[in-house]
Amino acid sequence: MVQDAHWISGREHGRRLESRILEERLQQAVAQGHRRLEVEAFGQHGIGGRLWRSGGEPIHVIVHGTSGQRLGSMGFFNTTVEALEPASDDVGWLNAGAEIVVHGHAGNGVANAMAQGKIFIAGSIGARGMTMTKHNPRFAPPELWVLGSVGDYFAEFMAGGIAVICGHDPANPGNVLGYRPCVGMVGGKIFFRGPHGGYSQTDAKLVPLSDDDWRWLVKNLQSFLERIHKTELFPLLAQRSQWQLLEARSPHEKAAVPRKSMSAFHRDVWERELGLGGLIGDLTNLDRSPIPVIATGNLRRYVPVWENKKYAAPCEASCPTGIPVHERWRLIREGRVDEAVDMALAYTPFPATVCGYLCPNLCMQSCTRQGLRMAPVDVTQLGKASLKAKLPPLPSLSGKKVAVIGAGPAGLSVAWQLRRLGHEPVVYDRAGELGGKLTAAIPTSRIPHEVVHAELERLRSVLPHVYLQQELTQDDVEQLKADYDMIVIAVGAQKPRLLPVPGKERLIPASEFLRKARRDAVQVARRVVIIGAGNVGCDAASEAYRLGAEMVTLIDIQEPASFDRERQAALAAGAVFRWPCFTKAITDQGVELTSGEFLEADMVIVAIGDQPDLAFLPKSVQTERGFIKVDAFYQSSDPQIFAIGDAVRLGLLTDAIGAGRKAAQAIDDIFHGRRPKQPLRPMIDPRRVKLEYFDPRHLAFDDVTQCALECASCGSCRDCGICVAICPQAAIHRVSGHNGDFEMVVNPERCIGCGFCAGACPCGIWNLVENDPLTI
Repeated sequence: MVQDAHWISGREHGRRLESRILEERLQQAVAQGHRRLEVEAFGQHGIGGRLWRSGGEPIHVIVHGTSGQRLGSMGFFNTTVEALEPASDDVGWLNAGAEIVVHGHAGNGVANAMAQGKIFIAGSIGARGMTMTKHNPRFAPPELWVLGSVGDYFAEFMAGGIAVICGHDPANPGNVLGYRPCVGMVGGKIFFRGPHGGYSQTDAKLVPLSDDDWRWLVKNLQSFLERIHKTELFPLLAQRSQWQLLEARSPHEKAAVPRKSMSAFHRDVWERELGLGGLIGDLTNLDRSPIPVIATGNLRRYVPVWENKKYAAPCEASCPTGIPVHERWRLIREGRVDEAVDMALAYTPFPATVCGYLCPNLCMQSCTRQGLRMAPVDVTQLGKASLKAKLPPLPSLSGKKVAVIGAGPAGLSVAWQLRRLGHEPVVYDRAGELGGKLTAAIPTSRIPHEVVHAELERLRSVLPHVYLQQELTQDDVEQLKADYDMIVIAVGAQKPRLLPVPGKERLIPASEFLRKARRDAVQVARRVVIIGAGNVGCDAASEAYRLGAEMVTLIDIQEPASFDRERQAALAAGAVFRWPCFTKAITDQGVELTSGEFLEADMVIVAIGDQPDLAFLPKSVQTERGFIKVDAFYQSSDPQIFAIGDAVRLGLLTDAIGAGRKAAQAIDDIFHGRRPKQPLRPMIDPRRVKLEYFDPRHLAFDDVTQCALECASCGSCRDCGICVAICPQAAIHRVSGHNGDFEMVVNPERCIGCGFCAGACPCGIWNLVENDPLTI
C-alpha cells in the first residue's frame, strides 16, 4: 500500500461486499477528499467509474485482486483506474474521459461505446472491443491501446476514436485483428502490427501511413509502454515498416462498394451453414426463407423528399436586403473567401458600412442557433471583411436611362443595382455630398469615417453621373419624365416632426443636432432632455455626452423601441431612460409633463421621427398620410415613377437598401417586357434544423472561418453525407452534376420510409411526406 493512499477492501467480516456497497464506499471516500484510493477487489463490478464529485481534482484508483465487469465504466476526466491484474468484460464501457490501465489481459467488450479517454491493455482482449465508440470533435478522440491482439468482431460499428494493436505476444498470432473486424465501421482509425485474416472492405480501407500518422504513433507508443511498464519493447515496436493503418470509408465511398443483398446472403451464407430449416433445421427441412414485411416502392406509407434550397434560411428571410448569408458561409467553408466577400455586392453597395457596423443584424436575431440559447453566427465579421469586396464586371449599357432623386442609402442602392443590370442611372440630390444619413446624421462613433468613405468611392467609380446641390421642383420632375425612361424617388424623410405643445419652437430636431454634431458645430448645454428614446434619440444622447453634456434624460410615451446596440451606447455614456412620459409644454427651464412633474433642461431635443418633403412631386403621384403610395414593387400611381426608402415608409437602412434592389429588378423586368414578380420562398421551420451537432458553449468567434463552421446552413445541404451513412437500407446516394452541383437521390426499391434521413439531417433538408403513388 502506498503511503497516504486510502485503502478500501471488498471483503468485510470474511464476506465479499456487494458491488453497489463497494461503489458507495468509493464515492464516500472521494466526497471526503481522498484522491488516491487502493481497492482490494473480489470480482466486484464497475470499480473506478462514475467518480464525478472530485471537483476536477485528479483521482487515482489502484485495483488489487480480481476486478469484475465494467472496470472504469462511465469514467470521467481526471480519473485514472489501474488494475494490477487481468480484468473481466466491458473495461471502459461508456468511458467519458478516464484513463484505464490493465496490467494483463482483458475480456470482451473493451471500450464498448467509449466517447473519451484512454484505455491501455498490457495483454490481449476478447471479442467486440472498440464497438460503437464515438468521437465528439470538441474533444480529443478516445484511444484504445492493446499490446497483444484483439478478439472477433473488433471495431464493430466503430464511429470514432483511435485503436492501436501492437501484436506483441498475441493471443492469436496468426490474426491480430480477429474474425470479421470493422463491420459497420463509420469513423476512426486502427493502427495494427502483425498478420490479419481480412476485414470488412465495405466499411474500412487500408491507407498509407503518413508522416503525421507515424509521428503521432511513435510519440504515443512511448507513453503507452511507460504506462504498462514495458518501455524495453519500444525499439522492437517502433519499426515503421511493420505497421499498417485502417480507416473508415466515407459515405460516398461506401455507396460505390457493392453490397450483398439479403437474398444472396440467405442463399450463400445462411442456407449453406444451417440448411433449409434454418435455426430449427434439426426439426424440419421446410423452406423458412424470410418474408419481407417492410414495404418499399409505392407501398411505402411515407417517402423522403430532398428539399434542398426549397426554403430560405431564417437569416436570409429576415434580411431586408435578401443577402443569403448561409451561402456566403458555405463559400468560406469551401475555401472561397474572396467569392463570399464579393457576393455581398450583388445585394448591397454598403456591405461593410451597414452589415458590419450600422445594421441591428436582424439575421443574427433570427439565427436558428438562438433557439437553443447558442450564440448566433457573427455576421458583422463578414460585413467588415466586405470592405475589400471587388467590383464585378459590369455589363454594357442597354440604352435605358433612369433618374434617381436622392443620394442616400435607398437612392444609391437602386442606382447601384440598375447599373449592375446594364442600365444607366443618373443621380440628383440637394445635399452637397453623397450618402444621405450615412454622412449627415449617423455619429462617427458608430462607424469609422474611412469605411463609409471607401464604400462611397466604390460607388462613385460606377456612377459617373451624380448631380449634387440640385433642388428640384414639380416642373423639373416633369422634365425628367420626358428625358428619362424611368424615375426613382428616394429623397428620404427630411422634415422633423414636432410636438403640438406650447413652446415647441424651443425644440431642436434630432436630425439637425446630429448633422451639426458630426462637424462639432453645436454647443451642448449641461442638462439635456431628449423626447423620443428610439435609435435616433440614443444617437443624440451619445453625441451630447461626447460634446460635453453632464446629464442626459431620454423620455418616451412607451418602452423605447431603440435597439440594444444604440441603447447600450447611450446607457454606457450615462443617459437615463424614463417612460411613460407625456409632454405638456416646453419652457426656458425644461420640459413639463402631463403628470405635473418638471424635468429641468438647458437643451431639449426632439427625436420622434421625420417626414419626407414631397413638395416637388407631380400631381400624377398619389400620397397617403404624407408618404408616397406604392405597390408591392415600389411603383407609384404614375407608372413611370417608382419610390423607395423613407419617402414611402420609415424603416431601417437595410429596408431602404432592400427596396432599392427590388425596385431595380422590377424596372429591369419592365424594360425587358416582363411582368414584375416577387420570388416567394418561405422560411424553413427552425424545428427541422438539428443543432445537436454544435457546441452550445461556443459564445465567441475568432474569425470568419470559425463563423462558417458554426453556421447550421438551414435549408441548404452541407453535403455532409450523414443521410447516406445513416440510411439502414443504403437507399440514398449522391449524384454529381455540372459545376460542382450535386443531388441526393433515393432508390425507392430500397427505401422503407423510416425517416432516419429526415431525423438526422443537420440542415433540415429531408422531409418525410405521405406517399401518393400517383405523383411519384
